Amino acid sequence: MANFIFIHSTGGNPDECFYPWLRKELEKRGHKAYAPFFPTPLGQTLDNWLREFEPYWQYVNEESVFVGRSIGPAFILRLLEKSKAKVKAAFLVAGFCSDLGIHEFRPLIKTFVDKPFKWSRIKANCKKFLVYNADNDLIVSMQKGEELAKNLGTDAIIVENAGHFHFKKFPKMLNDIESVIAKP
Repeated sequence: MANFIFIHSTGGNPDECFYPWLRKELEKRGHKAYAPFFPTPLGQTLDNWLREFEPYWQYVNEESVFVGRSIGPAFILRLLEKSKAKVKAAFLVAGFCSDLGIHEFRPLIKTFVDKPFKWSRIKANCKKFLVYNADNDLIVSMQKGEELAKNLGTDAIIVENAGHFHFKKFPKMLNDIESVIAKP
C-alpha cells in the first residue's frame, strides 16, 4: 500500500478543496494518508515549511505519493531535491515553478521559486509526474503549468473549467492514482 502525503496551498489547510474526499477514498482502499499543516500566509517561507515537514520524512519511501495544489507542487519539488528515497509519484495540481507575476503573491512564493530547481535530481527522485492545470485558472495560467510539465519531462493535463481546483471531488485524479500505483 502507498503513503500519500498531501501538501496544501497558500492560505489553505489540510482540509481544503478535494483533499478530504481523496484521503477518504485512498484510506478506504487501504492506503495511508498524511496531511501536514504549514504556516500560511503568516510565516509562509520555504524554510518554515521544511521545518514543519521534518516529522514526515519517515513516510517518504518508494511507496510514497505526493499530492499538492498551488504552492504545494513547488514545495514538493523542493522536497524531491532533498529526498534520500525515490518516490512512486507526484500529482501536481495548479502548480508552477516560476514567479506568477501577481504582486500580492510574490512575498509568499518567492522563497519557493526564486532559486533554480535541480531538475535532474527532482526527476531522479520520482518515478512519475502528473501535472494538472485548468484552462481558466486566474492564479496559475496554463502556460505556468506547461512550463512545470516541460521541466519534468511530461505533458500537462488540462482540466476544462476547473479554475484553481476548488472543487470537493476530483474523480479523474483518483482514477489516475489507481492507474499509477497499480504499476510496479
